[in-house]
Amino acid sequence: MAQKGVQLDRETFSCSICLDLLKDPVAIPCGHSYCMNCIKGFWDEGDEKEMYSCPLCRQSFTPRPVLLKNTMLAALVEELKKTGLQAAPADHCYAEAEDVACDVCTGKKLKAHKSCLQCLISYCEKHIQLHFESPAFEKHKLVEPSKKLQENVCSRHDEVMKLFCRTDQQCICYLCSVEVHKGHDTVSAAAERTERQKKLEWSSQTIKQRIQDREKDVKLLQQQVEAIDHAANKAVEDSEKIFTELIRLLEKRSSDVKQQVRSQQKREESRVRELQEKLEQEITELKREDAELKKLSHTEDLNQFLHNYPSLSPLSQSASSIHIRPLSSFEDVTAAVSEVRDKLQDVLREKRTNVSLTGTEVDVLLPQPEPKTRAGFLKYSREITLDPNTAHRHLLLSEGNRKATYMLQPQFYSSHPDRFTGWFQVLSRESLTGCCYWEVEIRGHISVAVAYKNISRVGVLNECEFGLNEKSWAFYCIKNKYALWYNKVQTPISGPWSSRVGVYLDHSAGILSFYSISETMTLLHRVQTTFTQPLYAGLYVYGSGVSAELCKLK
Repeated sequence: MAQKGVQLDRETFSCSICLDLLKDPVAIPCGHSYCMNCIKGFWDEGDEKEMYSCPLCRQSFTPRPVLLKNTMLAALVEELKKTGLQAAPADHCYAEAEDVACDVCTGKKLKAHKSCLQCLISYCEKHIQLHFESPAFEKHKLVEPSKKLQENVCSRHDEVMKLFCRTDQQCICYLCSVEVHKGHDTVSAAAERTERQKKLEWSSQTIKQRIQDREKDVKLLQQQVEAIDHAANKAVEDSEKIFTELIRLLEKRSSDVKQQVRSQQKREESRVRELQEKLEQEITELKREDAELKKLSHTEDLNQFLHNYPSLSPLSQSASSIHIRPLSSFEDVTAAVSEVRDKLQDVLREKRTNVSLTGTEVDVLLPQPEPKTRAGFLKYSREITLDPNTAHRHLLLSEGNRKATYMLQPQFYSSHPDRFTGWFQVLSRESLTGCCYWEVEIRGHISVAVAYKNISRVGVLNECEFGLNEKSWAFYCIKNKYALWYNKVQTPISGPWSSRVGVYLDHSAGILSFYSISETMTLLHRVQTTFTQPLYAGLYVYGSGVSAELCKLK
């Protein structure tokens, strides 16, 4: 109850503007009290005002009140200061549910300012000061506030885990290193962090480079889109122009044919009408003569009949002079136009006039995301066999040319320009591009490699051995240790030892990864580069009883 009363006093004698104990307290007409400088500054802010208000109750005053120090309240505050009473921290300093709280504070805890990896405690700004002032804490590692400090403590020995077991890939304490992890490859957690930090920086640089490469690719693709748009628009414009000209040509030809037909029509109709008029005149004359003959035949006067008879002109024995010609000329026109149409259709059906965009396709191979599980890797598994024409004479190939075993006695292989003559190596028959995955079961001193086909074959020169040139990458598995060799540079690799090694290749993305395969699948090393040719899987096998076999995965 006493604590609650003190808390009430703190809130009562604190200025609501600065949140500190009142300094030179003044009371304004509404009854609320503030530090004199705080309320003056509040009223002085902004433009000139006609009315002045209380920051708490918002009651307004006109004119501006005259401020006088409240001596009684000031004396009371001074007495409270002598008792050690301090103003309550601002509400925003208290730790909420989502914040990291100070482990030293009692009662309502403040937000943590730092966490100490040695003490495994989080401190607020007040309680962290001892770490800055006392020499005993100089070597303590302070980090941003963390809720996971207890994860740094060994659950078995309740000790801070300052070591890292590379064999089991986990953080351990000193007691673990001499008990459960005795004989394992252990280093300080700081040393492992330093090494992995270098890898992270390298990976970051690689990612940044890939981002730049992808941005260049995006720019190139954008340029390609613009080029396609320009070419397509020009093709449409040109084709419309050509087809417009063709349509105009057809329209003109249609007009010419129409004019020719109409001219022929007029000539034929004129000839027919001329003959028709002649026939009508002849009919009229014949009808007149027929009337005279009928009149003469009815004459009863013999002398008159005989007198008029000789005056009749004799009828000619003319046959019909009308010859109706078939209208074949117009049918010929229709046939000719139909022939033109058929020929035009044949031309348009030919492949050389068809619009084809296959030549404008853009071949873009985007990198595939690396699988996360062994089942995902197995989707890219390849059936790989070894090429007998490349095998060194001391290597025996078996199991359908999937297994290579070192033999003391040379094997009877025929001469071949692809055969390795100096190093105990062999390449696969199949070339590897795109995304590929395979696994190798090893026994003894083995090197799992990939190489370009044009790697040198004759002699014991560096140009021939996997990993000692720019044409091959070799992952050596020797005495339970790993190392990657490329162009005479060795990179030691830590990780769990296994008799089976998985290899993942994304040729287009330039990724080559090696995995330790047991009950789990652990990444041992990843190469990020640019492959300029198809790759071939390779094996280096040396030593009595040493062998390597490309595993069947399907």
